[in-house]
Amino acid sequence: MLSEKSKTLAVLTSGGDSQGMNAALRAIVRTALDRGVEIYAIYEGYQGMVDGGDNIRKMAWDSVGGILHQGGTVIGSARCKEFRTREGRRQAAYNLIAHGINSLVVIGGDGSLTGANIFRQEWTELLNELVEQGEITREVADANPHLAVVGLVGSIDNDMFGTDMTIGADTALHRIVEAVDAIVNTASSHQRTFVIEVMGRHCGYLALVSALATGADWVLIPESPPNVENWENKMCEVLMEGRRSGRRNSTVIVAEGACDINGTPITSEYVKKVLEERLGADTRVTILGHVQRGGAPSAFDRNLGTLLGHAAVNYILSVDPSAEPQLIGFHENSVTHVPLMDCVQKTHQVAELIAAKEYNKAMELRGASFKEIFRTFRTLVRAKPHQHEHDQAPKRLAILCSGAPAPGMNTAAWVAVRLGLDKGYIVLGIENGFDGLIEGHIREMDWMSVNGWASRGGAELGTHRRIPQGKDFYAIARHLEQNQVQGLLIVGGWSGYESAYQMHIRREEFPAFNIPMVCLPATINNNLPGTELSVGADTALNNIVEAVDKIKQSAVASRRCFVVEVMGRYCGYLALMSGLATGAERVYLHEEGVTLRDLQNDVELLLSGFRHSKRLGLMLRNERANELYTTAFMSALFEEEGSDLFDVRQAILGHLQQGGDPSPFDRNIAARLAARCVQYLGEKMEAEVSDSAFIGMLTGKLQFTRLDDFQRMVDYKYQRPKEQWWLKYREIAKVMAKPST
Repeated sequence: MLSEKSKTLAVLTSGGDSQGMNAALRAIVRTALDRGVEIYAIYEGYQGMVDGGDNIRKMAWDSVGGILHQGGTVIGSARCKEFRTREGRRQAAYNLIAHGINSLVVIGGDGSLTGANIFRQEWTELLNELVEQGEITREVADANPHLAVVGLVGSIDNDMFGTDMTIGADTALHRIVEAVDAIVNTASSHQRTFVIEVMGRHCGYLALVSALATGADWVLIPESPPNVENWENKMCEVLMEGRRSGRRNSTVIVAEGACDINGTPITSEYVKKVLEERLGADTRVTILGHVQRGGAPSAFDRNLGTLLGHAAVNYILSVDPSAEPQLIGFHENSVTHVPLMDCVQKTHQVAELIAAKEYNKAMELRGASFKEIFRTFRTLVRAKPHQHEHDQAPKRLAILCSGAPAPGMNTAAWVAVRLGLDKGYIVLGIENGFDGLIEGHIREMDWMSVNGWASRGGAELGTHRRIPQGKDFYAIARHLEQNQVQGLLIVGGWSGYESAYQMHIRREEFPAFNIPMVCLPATINNNLPGTELSVGADTALNNIVEAVDKIKQSAVASRRCFVVEVMGRYCGYLALMSGLATGAERVYLHEEGVTLRDLQNDVELLLSGFRHSKRLGLMLRNERANELYTTAFMSALFEEEGSDLFDVRQAILGHLQQGGDPSPFDRNIAARLAARCVQYLGEKMEAEVSDSAFIGMLTGKLQFTRLDDFQRMVDYKYQRPKEQWWLKYREIAKVMAKPST
């Protein structure tokens, strides 16, 4: 019998697969069911819609259990020639209407989303044709006059307008950066040159960001070909000068759509031939290919897919079915919706501009951050800095790291040192944070001092949690004066910000403190004011997610509940966001508190679940969620109440969250923040003003906040911002973690 219900949803994935599609699918299904709406999954994309039958399946809560960590798409994707024909779309319409489906969420690229819009435009005519052929009744057609459509972009290329990041792009960067880091190791051993080809037919995002993140020596992207006819000579000159400066290896990253200013394709094999013939370099080519699409999705892509999927359902249920289709995207760190076909049109426009050799316009359409990354990279790949003639002594800029190590600190230092030197400054490295500044451990840095730092975890300059007290300020002032420091960049966490603020309010007492200072947020805790994201937090999230994925595998085999403790001090960012990314059924935050009643309810949920064939329990706890109800206490409580039904283990992840090489996201944000900080300090030093600030990413944009505002913006007792943007995701996490009914 044909359904005449007002709204019944279906979801499909189409086009090339991308990591994070399963997270979006899971969120769409569970949000719909939570809203009391029937939801179907269409297997094998548009082909499944045309074929119908078992390809269109009604989904239950548990239908999408255990898929968060899986790459690809569990409901499949396929190209479909039939859907390109009127007859194929009419058959697809029949198959949807036969299940009462009149609302569609499509996860795919621009081609898939364009197909969905054509289908929506023809919907009424297609149903009328089905009525004329006697396949459906007029009543059914009249009850479903419109097909509501929303789109999510699943594409590793990050090439779609309307969203800052597409589902899968972050994970693809992980695959590329992991591969390049490994290749650099073997290249250094043999003093080889590697040419690495990455995906990106019309978009150089993957090539550009991975080149910046890995410290590559040259990059070729479609949007900005080399601006000279003999670009090969320039590339060879830069690589040769780098070898003379002491580099043992060279890396060139090529986007698959790279071309020269005449539009002639530049292939990885051609680059290899040039390097061998002109430099005599021992050169190898690595084409990463589909490895970029594979593997478990990153924490970012899991959470992005979840947030967009949740928003897609809420949006499609809230609007008139005849409304213009929307693209659900992520812009300025918030979920947004914009007209779908406007985004598709602008996406195609970039490819058209590249084909027309209008490269400057193509770069403009890519946006300000893309251009900023490109400009920064062009400076960093230089074999040595620009030479400057000074009418007076060059400005002296100092850099230190403060607080616990955060992955990405080295990337920030690498960028700051090289950009500072390129501007003609003398750059000083302060060892071991404020402890080193107090002791006078300061050394002058040169271009090669930071060679290879881009990809390293930890802090090569050394770092320390010490916050200056009493006579420490006199020692700091003395060493700043002795070294003639005129600007100070502090890369670090709470202790760095607190130390800078204490120096700031003592300027009248210590004239040496009357210099511009900037704090760059670098802490895995993500507990700093003036920024939504701190350098290091993304790497920590990925470390947690990777560990929890392994824990879940062991737990499933033996009917077990794990209580996992993560860092963050009094800030629950890591706990909540890793809980969202791993599918934890409970997250304990200090911001929410933990009561005995909460624990009693959690025990009941665990007992009920394991009695009904549940095999895994996962509870995530912020390390300071509650002083009394510790991880050990919770584990003992659940173990006692679980009796023979399930057993319990605790896992305190500890310092593995701080370790490892920084993620591509952390390398990228560290580089962008450092570049802005050097620019800010340079402007203040040149103007001889002592304005000080802390930088951060707010609503997706890099902004400075006056250091004077530090005290009013924070909760000193718990060392966290008074306003924490990520808390808005608590309810989504709770919806996703609800037990099946």
